[in-house]
Amino acid sequence: MEPTPARAPHRLDPSGGCPHADNARLLARGAVAPVVLPGGIDGMAVLGHEALREFLQHSDVAKDAQHFRALKEGRIGAGWPLLTFATVRGMTTADGDDHRRLRSLVSRAFTPRRVEELRPRVEELTASLLDGLARAARAGDGIADLREHFALPLPMGVIGELLGVDAEFRDRLHRLSNQVVATDIEPEAVVAANRELVAVLTAVAEARAERPGDDLTSALIAARDEDGDRLGPQELIGTLVLMIIAGHETTLNLITNAVRALCGHRDQLELVRAGKASWADVVEETLRWDAPVSYFPFRYPVRDLTLDGTLIPAGTAVLAGYSAAGRDAAAHGPDADRFDVTRSARTGAVRHLSLGHGAHYCLGAPLARLEATVALERLFTRFPRLRLAVREDELSRHASFVGNSVRALPVRLGD
Repeated sequence: MEPTPARAPHRLDPSGGCPHADNARLLARGAVAPVVLPGGIDGMAVLGHEALREFLQHSDVAKDAQHFRALKEGRIGAGWPLLTFATVRGMTTADGDDHRRLRSLVSRAFTPRRVEELRPRVEELTASLLDGLARAARAGDGIADLREHFALPLPMGVIGELLGVDAEFRDRLHRLSNQVVATDIEPEAVVAANRELVAVLTAVAEARAERPGDDLTSALIAARDEDGDRLGPQELIGTLVLMIIAGHETTLNLITNAVRALCGHRDQLELVRAGKASWADVVEETLRWDAPVSYFPFRYPVRDLTLDGTLIPAGTAVLAGYSAAGRDAAAHGPDADRFDVTRSARTGAVRHLSLGHGAHYCLGAPLARLEATVALERLFTRFPRLRLAVREDELSRHASFVGNSVRALPVRLGD
């Protein structure tokens, strides 16, 4: 098949916004789209489900920024808002044997058994946060920001405890990670946020090295692979950066988006209450229908690659378009735009790719699913009449085309 002729690139809006209208327009033109990244850097986005599935496991696609042509040519400065995604040292920017070594060291300290052992703590923390949400609503004339008082502190509390991060650092780490994933941030703020984030996590690592505990950071410091290798200092801090960001930002958006979806589709909520769908079904449909990550940076073809008839030149920075793939009608049917918690059971539809695919599949997926299912079940059991306090179109969107959610979620608990 001859590659599709180049078409006008889509300029990604650094201020974010709801991605679905743009996704639909781009998907109508093809599964792969040229885009313009901040700073006028040319890139590509893979939007179609099958094309993305192929791309995520393609042997000619790398994660190491040594393949990033614009970076190698010196066209990207220190304040570029997406630089951390490209250059942070860790398993998400490593390939081949190096990736397997890093992932092995992390996975040994982050096993499914360890995740399941967290369930009582997740349930305990959820109950405490629901009490806090009720107090916030009473103090706010019946309205509380569910994102601030529930969807954020739950995953941040869990990942903070898992990593051995003291509670006083957690608000600071959220603020910093929020700046790191923002795409509308000024260069000076980018540099400052990254420097401060590294400094905080370096202090956490030094404390755990001096006083090891039953936490993941201590385990990562002590972990060695079968050849005796261990995480180097930059790899350790890079891993902590990635785990802090991925360990709470994604789940924060997932819980927020699921509550929005259920409040806007009461019939779907009633199906769950009637036992015709599970809370796990809600989580999976939310991941598909309103993925917590819209465009995830970066992967790079190591040679010219033709994907779904479109040429992606070697060294191009490519975004994984998870929110677009989740609503691809070619994979999910003509009603892909509809939120339907019975979809998988009813149609046997293709599973989403919102947690990745292939060698870089999200290592924290079991924890995200655990937190979200517990959170939603307990939330709607405690507050069965919970509803949004404003119209959906009045919600302000997250200032990023990476993360996909809203800045705040004001709700009335109805209790």
